[in-house]
Amino acid sequence: MPYPRKLLNTGEQIALDLHPHVIFFAEPALALLGSLVLTIVLLIGTSGDWPLVGVVVLLVAAGWFGIRYIKWATTHFVVTTSRVIYRHGVFGKMGIEIPLERVMNVNFDQSFWERIVGAGDLVIESGGKDGQSRFADIRKPEMVQNMIHAQMHAWEESRSGRVVQAATPMPPPVADVPAQLDKLDDLRKRGVITDAEFTAQKAKLLDKM
Repeated sequence: MPYPRKLLNTGEQIALDLHPHVIFFAEPALALLGSLVLTIVLLIGTSGDWPLVGVVVLLVAAGWFGIRYIKWATTHFVVTTSRVIYRHGVFGKMGIEIPLERVMNVNFDQSFWERIVGAGDLVIESGGKDGQSRFADIRKPEMVQNMIHAQMHAWEESRSGRVVQAATPMPPPVADVPAQLDKLDDLRKRGVITDAEFTAQKAKLLDKM
């Protein structure tokens, strides 16, 4: 079940949408396997009410596994172009949202066995009121860490690009063309505009001559 696109902001895109690692099922899976073995042994080797006890234990373990699966399917760790989202819950929903602009640091922890299976905990330090948020059973936490850093870098670049574009001065429309070219060249030398912007504006001015 993917993260609902209707919950995204205008222009926001999903870079990563993860459910918890399969290690999330470890305890109920072991309980289900053990109860299955127990039920088979009781059915074959005992009589009376003991086989029924085994069946009841098996049903309880299966129910636990089913509940854990529903929790897994409704838990999302999402990285978008503007924020990190953690959302879970079947009937009542709970969630954490961290804007990329507030993310200060991203770390991950892995035990020996978690490293083998490719799972771990992700720790995000932010400038919000929570300060630090820990997310357990993340798949490939090192890859997720790199993805968050990449989206932070892309967000910073897009914001810087908007500021530069808004601050780039345009030459007066009725001024002398050679004077405007001199002004543009001066802006290029001072680094206010790029070579590409200088070339584009120069071509427009020369077309007016």
